[in-house]
Amino acid sequence: MKIHPTAIVSPSARIADNVEIGPCVVIEGGAAIGEGCVIQAHAVIEGSVIMGTGNIIGYGSVIGAAPQDFAHKPEISSAVRIGNDNRIREYVTIHRGTKEGTETVIGNGCFLMVGTHLGHNVALADNVIITNNCLLAGYVSVGESAVLGGGSVFHQFMRIGRRAMVAGSSSFNKDVPPFVTANFRNLLVGINVVGLRRGGISPSARMEIKRAFKLVYRSGLRVREALEEAAKSDWGPEALEFFEFIRSSKRGTCTSNRLADSDITGGEE
Repeated sequence: MKIHPTAIVSPSARIADNVEIGPCVVIEGGAAIGEGCVIQAHAVIEGSVIMGTGNIIGYGSVIGAAPQDFAHKPEISSAVRIGNDNRIREYVTIHRGTKEGTETVIGNGCFLMVGTHLGHNVALADNVIITNNCLLAGYVSVGESAVLGGGSVFHQFMRIGRRAMVAGSSSFNKDVPPFVTANFRNLLVGINVVGLRRGGISPSARMEIKRAFKLVYRSGLRVREALEEAAKSDWGPEALEFFEFIRSSKRGTCTSNRLADSDITGGEE
């Protein structure tokens, strides 16, 4: 274990043997830091933070601070839970859960770039990429391998689906379905073709996702009518995931304008 002499580490914190802790770091009691983690200078780990292995916490980051929620009480016991092999860069802030026994959760292999903020009870699946200065309010959930562009903001209780890609400087208060690209304010542009290819989604599955997107957002049917129409046919697992995400949305999903078909198909096949 390498702890800089200026670091302040509570004797009740659980620190693995090969953790590196930089200058002026503060780690409070209740923290658990797994093997191979690096906590860089001036980072603060407070409250109950349970961290897996191989994580990097960048300069000046604050992990586990109390939520920015008027309903939160100091006596409430809540946590931040972080998986393995995450890169959390400079000045990231991650707040713990706001209700008793709840958690803010980060999966494995995520990359949170400079200035990212995760509000209370946010949940990130594995391999999520969040670019500089994104702001996620409380209870936002982000699906596996989603990519959020720099400076984008996300309203509380909304969802971003698996392998969705959000353009920078966008804002959302409606759910973003899986496999899509989205930008501006609650606007869906088409299918995240590059992300689907990189994720090993087969050409036939990609074409089916595009058909599903057109049915819901370009057919002229209302969303409910499009879902009823979809139920009349057989679909593969990705398209079914797309439909189920939309069907289960409580906030409603983003909408789409009528762009040229090439913006959906990307001319890839």
